[in-house]
Amino acid sequence: MLRRSLVWVLGIAVLAHAALAQEQLEQLNQQLADLYRSGKYAEGAPVAYEALRLTEQFYGPQHANVAESLNNLAEMYRMMGRFEEAKPYYDRALAITEASSEPENILAAALYNNVGEMHRLQGDYEQAEPLYRKAIDIREKLLGFEHADLAQSLNNLALLKAAQGKPAEAEPLYERALAIYRKAGGEEHPLVAATMSNLAELYRSQQKYALARPLYEKALAIAEKTIGAESPTVVMNLNNQALLHMAENRPRDAERLLQRALNIQEKAYGRDTASSFTTLVNLATLYQNQGRDKDSEPLWRRVVTIGEKAYGANHAALAVPLARLAEASRKLGKAEEAAQLEQRAKQLTARP
Repeated sequence: MLRRSLVWVLGIAVLAHAALAQEQLEQLNQQLADLYRSGKYAEGAPVAYEALRLTEQFYGPQHANVAESLNNLAEMYRMMGRFEEAKPYYDRALAITEASSEPENILAAALYNNVGEMHRLQGDYEQAEPLYRKAIDIREKLLGFEHADLAQSLNNLALLKAAQGKPAEAEPLYERALAIYRKAGGEEHPLVAATMSNLAELYRSQQKYALARPLYEKALAIAEKTIGAESPTVVMNLNNQALLHMAENRPRDAERLLQRALNIQEKAYGRDTASSFTTLVNLATLYQNQGRDKDSEPLWRRVVTIGEKAYGANHAALAVPLARLAEASRKLGKAEEAAQLEQRAKQLTARP
């Protein structure tokens, strides 16, 4: 009788412990979701790591929930531009998902999309495209043709096509994504604003400024209203509008927007992180185009430092910043350093 009672008491203790762990895990995941939505990725990374640890302990290392937690942690690192840290978590999540009895599932689609994004942001377009297309195919099959997750992958593939200089392929993808987001969330939805801004950027790249301008303005207004004045989406819109002002020869307006974007990023993530890379490139370019080499040179140095951390010292993405830094340094009388920078830029440009 005593033995049975002891087993029963231990069983109650195990159930109580499991319930406590599950409750803690749910709290961590909710906290993580809130941090992700607010763009606080540096704060989210340790929360995601703790959630992963508990998930592995609770479900075992090969469970689908572990793959989801791995994806969440990888996403935090990706959003901070820390791609080398994100990659092993993505790889492990994909291995678990693809080994499941039904490898074409919702989580797999999300992983293909997210890993595709990582490759696109690193300039690895050939690796990114098939991953996006896998995500689109699975999401169409499982979610239908009007789901917001499908629009996400369509938008990302459009970004890729725009980066490849294929606007004719990018535009219908943006339009399709925009229609889905509008139907799902209404006209004043953050994802409508983000996609609208991307489409405006496509028009700007084609010098269709009259089409781009109202889209930029509307996208920024929606983002400020729905997400907040210091959100990553607002930063993206500020950069894009600044590029339009630069193209229209309105440097003061461009500088004002870029300085605002940089202040937001530095406040959220710190001074020299990958999140500021694009804004710094745009601001340094603006100054250099105006002949303000004293202002552009320190910004190009920051760009190179950030790029080396994010992509590695021999990545082709550093070729242009190195060349622009060399140009500014030469004009400031630093001929020897400029020659070294130019040589390094040429070597990176020559790489396959």
